[in-house]
Amino acid sequence: MTTQHAVRRSDRAQDDSWIRDFLSRAAFGQVAFVSDGQPYINANIFVYDEAQHAIYLHTAHLGRTPGALEEPSEVCFSTSEMGRLLPAYEAREFSVEYRSVTVFGRARIVRDQEQARAALHLLLDKYAPHLQRGQDYLAVTDEELKYTAVYRIDIDQWSGKAKQVAEDFPGAFWYQG
Repeated sequence: MTTQHAVRRSDRAQDDSWIRDFLSRAAFGQVAFVSDGQPYINANIFVYDEAQHAIYLHTAHLGRTPGALEEPSEVCFSTSEMGRLLPAYEAREFSVEYRSVTVFGRARIVRDQEQARAALHLLLDKYAPHLQRGQDYLAVTDEELKYTAVYRIDIDQWSGKAKQVAEDFPGAFWYQG
């Protein structure tokens, strides 16, 4: 990993196996790119395809994301989970448990219908594993693909980090929003 993308706190850095596991189970992520000269972030559900070392996500076929990613583009993708808040007597010592992965790569619209269909089925398998294609829902159709833009992020670099403290940390609590 280049110094530019290295985790500053090496004591919190995670290995590739941890990153793959986290990407496989994380609920949602954000992809950041430049659209019309302005930074833009799109939050979305996603699926990590370990065999392809790629991330797939989708949006409607019209809008800012498909317009900006019409041509392959450099992107940054991030996903995270918040743990417990960690109080301290001094305000500057307050902290939080967390887990996160950051990915750098190139995103492109998937134009091949079979690859797009396979990516959408991976998404359905991830988010609705209790449902069976062909029994509980129909497979993705060509008609549906006309209204959906599927994106593939080819991963160039990634990093993962986590902060977790002992279960008995004094005063630790979950954010209630």
